[in-house]
Amino acid sequence: MNAGDAPAAEAPAAEEAPAVEEAPAEDGAKWTAHPCPYGIEDGELEQLTDIDVRTLYLVENPYDKESYAELKYNAPCRLAIGKAGARYKTMPQLMFRADHAAAQDACFNEVDQDYVDNELKLFTVQTQCENKDVYLTRPDLGRKLSDEAVATIKEKCEMNPQAQIYVSDGLSSSAIKANAKDCLEAIMQGLKSKGIKVGTPFFVKYGRVGVMDQVSEIVGSDVTCVLIGERPGLITANSMSAYMGYKCTVGMNESRRTLISNIHAAGTNPAEGGAHVADILQIMLEKKVSGVDLKL
Repeated sequence: MNAGDAPAAEAPAAEEAPAVEEAPAEDGAKWTAHPCPYGIEDGELEQLTDIDVRTLYLVENPYDKESYAELKYNAPCRLAIGKAGARYKTMPQLMFRADHAAAQDACFNEVDQDYVDNELKLFTVQTQCENKDVYLTRPDLGRKLSDEAVATIKEKCEMNPQAQIYVSDGLSSSAIKANAKDCLEAIMQGLKSKGIKVGTPFFVKYGRVGVMDQVSEIVGSDVTCVLIGERPGLITANSMSAYMGYKCTVGMNESRRTLISNIHAAGTNPAEGGAHVADILQIMLEKKVSGVDLKL
């Protein structure tokens, strides 16, 4: 040992790991039983997407927690979730990943055709998008109906209604499954109770908002409304919107559309949203305008 060198400290003896044994499986093969690491407990984690982030307060030693918690409860944002050093804590990180997965599922999954046929009881037409990949990468094709769709609408729909309502998947299949039935029923009942002539509802697969303009021109409706899945986010993947317009025409300005968004269980209740849509459509018919020109 050279002068000035300190003696090396002895490494602590490693704790002996529990014995690992092989046990026969049912088919006669061998499997290895690995012991559970120290500090990990058996059990089940709460369903992450069921946790209300508004009630999750993870800041340590907060100042005036009650006031901030009350403020936080009014918005489902990721506030007061604490941190571990420069990182998220485990629970917020897991919730973030779970919400991101739910958003991806909502965007990439298809609306169940059995739900459309038997729950919504609507016939289906399709835009010029061949599949989901084309729909996501070619928004322009999602604004145009296929030739077959145009022919089907002309064959099955009542022409020249005062109001034409239809449903489209948009960017969230989950939103349609969660909200479309109750909202559509409320709209139809509301319009009929007001004495408004309603066209034949249907479902548009791979539809963008702009396809409502072509629908309006085909059926000759005075007002047109589409219930469509919103782009999912990390707050909710189940949000649906109702886009409405008076005398919609292909290529019209977006400013001519009227919108009710955030139709979902934690936002605008689907049934209440449907009743509100019916009221707005009635006002559109009376004032003969929509969008920024419509004063509600």
